[in-house]
Amino acid sequence: MNNPQLSEHALDNWRILIIDDEPDSLEVAQTLLEMYGATVFAGTNGEEGFQLALQHRPKLIITDLSMPMMSGWQLLHHLKTNGLTRDIPVIALTAHAMEGDRARGFAAGFHNYLTKPIEPETFIADLFRLVVDIPNFFTSSKA
Repeated sequence: MNNPQLSEHALDNWRILIIDDEPDSLEVAQTLLEMYGATVFAGTNGEEGFQLALQHRPKLIITDLSMPMMSGWQLLHHLKTNGLTRDIPVIALTAHAMEGDRARGFAAGFHNYLTKPIEPETFIADLFRLVVDIPNFFTSSKA
């Protein structure tokens, strides 16, 4: 499960919020992120995720798109229209990353997509490949 290219401290000082209504996906992602040193906050729906984002101001948010109570799309809208959270990069986590959905997601403000099911062997490396394209992500003072 360890990625040979990345140190077990690769995510030290990263505060990551992950939101998914599927307990297995949430647990796998949270476990992997914590294995590499991240402080992880986890929510099971968009409403809970939005409150956690306001409370903890994470460096990165990873959210499922299809959730009860508030979808990932609705969550993104709330995050991007709130002054406290608008600058936090948001990555969609979805099993439905069709080409049209990707374009719609980028237009809405998602920074990129991770697809389900989460592959434990590649999840962290895949995440790194996505965040390197986020302007100022590694120079940001938010940890």
